[in-house]
Amino acid sequence: MNVSFNTLGCKVNQFETEAMMELFEKKGYTVVEPSDVTDVFVINTCAVTAESDRKSRQIINKAKRINAESIVIAVGCSVQIHPDTIGETTCADIIIGSKDKSNIVEYLEKYVKENHKINMVEAFAKKEEFEELSISKEHDKTRANIKIQDGCNMFCSYCIIPYTRGPIRSRKADDIIQEIRNLADKGYKEVVINGIHVASYGKDRQEKDALIELLEEIDKIEGIERIRFGSLEPKVIDENFMKRLSKMNKICDHFHLSLQSGSDDVLKAMNRKYTAEEYSDRVDLIRKFMPSAGITTDIIVGFAGETDDNFEETLAFVKKIKFSRIHVFRYSIRQGTKAAEFKNQINGKIKSERSHRLIKLADKMTDDFLNDYIGNEVEILIERREKDYFEGYTSNYLKCKIFGNNIEENKIVKVMVKEIDNETLICER
Repeated sequence: MNVSFNTLGCKVNQFETEAMMELFEKKGYTVVEPSDVTDVFVINTCAVTAESDRKSRQIINKAKRINAESIVIAVGCSVQIHPDTIGETTCADIIIGSKDKSNIVEYLEKYVKENHKINMVEAFAKKEEFEELSISKEHDKTRANIKIQDGCNMFCSYCIIPYTRGPIRSRKADDIIQEIRNLADKGYKEVVINGIHVASYGKDRQEKDALIELLEEIDKIEGIERIRFGSLEPKVIDENFMKRLSKMNKICDHFHLSLQSGSDDVLKAMNRKYTAEEYSDRVDLIRKFMPSAGITTDIIVGFAGETDDNFEETLAFVKKIKFSRIHVFRYSIRQGTKAAEFKNQINGKIKSERSHRLIKLADKMTDDFLNDYIGNEVEILIERREKDYFEGYTSNYLKCKIFGNNIEENKIVKVMVKEIDNETLICER
């Protein structure tokens, strides 16, 4: 039988899809692109917004329309919080929540043998064990995503993730190291450290410095030349963390620190665990040890109760920090979260206006950050060839196009920045 995958949502979902692909391949299944001859469709769902929920259900039903004889497996976050809805309103034959993905092949074979629907969605216990999923390769990628933890205990008022992913649980360091060694042996040069809440790594085991100690071990792995973070919470950044980080040879100087708002009033309503000043102090620490660091972030505009003054505070804060890139989101009500019950919701037109203003400012900041590199030499990890040029990224996560000869994929090369085009560094060897 052949199997195809459709993945919605975050980098963790993408990692888990890669791991499930390998589970099928090890049992002799063939992984293919979705088509009308696909025997098994696996949809790895997302529930971060109401729209992603809707889209997940839409894709599940579309799979059966593509091939009515196929077996449809729905897994992941949307299934975890809506098992009855998914089971009753979609054509999924097998539903698996955020747990038990490691047994997906066994559930398929049970379904084939017994020919009746399977529902394997279980509630999370207070203390969950980390479910081991690993990869030995990635499909058509240079960088390898590595999942080091799952779950979140933060309960931000707008976020459904603690309910879809359960409590924090950390992967064993030995398993992580072995996985990365295997990938290094296959030629991968860069690993990206990901999780639902990476800053919580080790806290479920009361290990104070677990994350930095893990990074120090990864830094020793021969063949790996870059270690990159997916996303970090600001409070993990302190003097000790940055001092130890700066002594490593392979850490990328790129930090995606979720901000969400530059207003303390809004941060408090969101149940974020820091103030704007504390966030700013963390950025100062990063730049103290890594002056060229790219600082990227997420910001939500139009959160319930956000006043005009609150939004102006965010604009002023953004100007102060000088981010290299900002991902702007308009707040949308997510049923099941505390913020969905807040009375002072913001008009959609106001959200749009604020979004446009912040995006305009963010674009200017990105241009300013990039323009500082014109005429300078940078190091790029070459990821792919596109017609007459190559693409890659700097250590601080700036996208580059490189024109020239004698360039190999999956190699780090030094290039000269000539100009900027569409938020991309145009370089020559």
